[in-house]
Amino acid sequence: MIRVAIANQKGGVGKTTSAINIATAFAASGWKTLLIDLDPQGNASTGVGVATADREFSSYDLLMGEAVLAECAVSTRIRNLDLLPATVDLSGAEVELVSVAERAERLRSALSHPAAASAYDICFIDCPPSLGLLTLNALTAADSLFVPLQCEFFALEGLSQLLQTVERVQQRFNPQLGIVGVALTMFDKRNRLTDQVSDDVRGILGKLVFDTVIPRNVRLSEAPSHGLPALIYDQFCTGSRAYIELARELIERLPERRIAA
Repeated sequence: MIRVAIANQKGGVGKTTSAINIATAFAASGWKTLLIDLDPQGNASTGVGVATADREFSSYDLLMGEAVLAECAVSTRIRNLDLLPATVDLSGAEVELVSVAERAERLRSALSHPAAASAYDICFIDCPPSLGLLTLNALTAADSLFVPLQCEFFALEGLSQLLQTVERVQQRFNPQLGIVGVALTMFDKRNRLTDQVSDDVRGILGKLVFDTVIPRNVRLSEAPSHGLPALIYDQFCTGSRAYIELARELIERLPERRIAA
């Protein structure tokens, strides 16, 4: 199972929207896909239509060793896409994990179990907007890091902090972790600042930045209120088309490309 963490400690950058729609694009392409909601807000869970009442077990139970992946994962209305949901209990995990042995490696251990590792082709981990223990678990468990970056003035400041964290994780917990790419989100071609930020990011990070940009799009914002990924809610809107192209780029960059059955 390929593991991709989707992280940025800055909130409001389109992280969860990216996780939902990229996971949907992979599932639609035939990949057996798992979406892990590691954000206590549970927005990814809501965004794929899994109600709170249907979250008997959650990512909290998996992290704390109270359940295995097969018990926690639930199916969604999207073929080939399962969800490891989040509940409000996850908000306490940061504190509870402090006293737990190997607290940064709980998610990796759970996903490395043979039954879990063979159940899916790929999993996407939607991280909270912080660099705490939950995100550290995701980075320790992941093969690759996908970074959504909003086209705004302060974007690069947050990115530098994230890159420093990745370097520390590589040194202490996960030498194999690599950045698969940076995706520019909330791109508004009418705004001159957007072009300037895009040029600056590409100038600094070069080919690490995906060619595809995710535009500001009303349909992307509307879709979660219907419990649907934008790719299902309106597959022809500009946002959906952009995520389909972004998923194609991501497949080409994955450390282990696998042909879905």
